[in-house]
Amino acid sequence: MAWTRRYDEAEPQRINKWLGQSGVCSRREAEGLIAQGLVSIDGEVVTDAGRKILPGQTLTLADAGGSGPMSVVLHKPMGVVSAQPEAGQTPAVRLLTAKALVGEAPEIPDRDTRLAPLGRLDMDSRGLLILSEDGVLAKAIIGPESDLDKEYLVRVTGKITPDKIRLLCHGLKMDGRELKPAKVSVVEGQQLRFILKEGRNRQIRRMCELVGMHVMDLVRIRIGPLHLGDLEEGRWRVLTAAERETLIAASTPKG
Repeated sequence: MAWTRRYDEAEPQRINKWLGQSGVCSRREAEGLIAQGLVSIDGEVVTDAGRKILPGQTLTLADAGGSGPMSVVLHKPMGVVSAQPEAGQTPAVRLLTAKALVGEAPEIPDRDTRLAPLGRLDMDSRGLLILSEDGVLAKAIIGPESDLDKEYLVRVTGKITPDKIRLLCHGLKMDGRELKPAKVSVVEGQQLRFILKEGRNRQIRRMCELVGMHVMDLVRIRIGPLHLGDLEEGRWRVLTAAERETLIAASTPKG
């Protein structure tokens, strides 16, 4: 988790609070990093967890050698559940094997690794799934104040009409509540593109049913600035530090 930044605020601030606000880690995690001797200011290792950083000083967080919270990107196939499997079901974390890894990883997750899915992706859907033990990243992606949108390609049966597209974009209710406005467009033929800023249970499938269509295939291709790209189905890779920082920065509502 190598990270360096100059502190340019007007007033001094506790190091753990600033690291938390910057999305690097939680305040508690920051205290642990200080205890490990991984935090320095202007080249001097910080030993006091209550120390404040002053305007103009530069903080460096040394590489923790893989000891920080782990986050991975998985192309989840159909037939695999994101989490909490019932009898006979396969949880997504079981796919995180050495054979399926793309690139390198500090470690291969085992049964004791607590990697939670950040966002719904039901068993009948496939595509981009982030699994993480990083509380700061979880808040950025699925927290109540997150501004990240998610993009899906959806193949449907049933007639597609301009009126149905308008309803899918805005005007539908689910469980007695109005859905947030969505962006829905026709890609080609029977394929639609959905961009949502919420993720109710089986939302897209239920939206389509409300306008007389049925989902045949659903793949998530993007979460905020993070794209599925050419990651093959069933394969996984480690989320990079740059991707983590970009996701956290993009999650803050604009204006």
